[in-house]
Amino acid sequence: MAKRDITGAVDFAYLEGFAAGDSQVIDEVLALFREQAALWTPMLDPSHDGWRDAVHTVKGAARGVGAFALGDVCEQCEAASASLQAVRTALDAALMDIAAYAHERALRSLRS
Repeated sequence: MAKRDITGAVDFAYLEGFAAGDSQVIDEVLALFREQAALWTPMLDPSHDGWRDAVHTVKGAARGVGAFALGDVCEQCEAASASLQAVRTALDAALMDIAAYAHERALRSLRS
């Protein structure tokens, strides 16, 4: 995975600007998002009583890291105009972008 694998599911320029370019903050925020995503994913099922809360939480966290498409899909799901499957698909896309971005950052740190 490398920068070329980033699809645009996450606006990293937004995140970098929000974090004032602080690499440590960026890494911590993305790590926290990934950890939380592991907790949310099982809840993104219509049989889970907390799926609505999970969608709402994902929406806010997604927008905080620059995953605006994911946030929008969550908002649509809350309004019953998108499915939980659409939320899971958008979450997977954001996580793949985050993995590619983190990989690229790790490679750059090895070169410097």
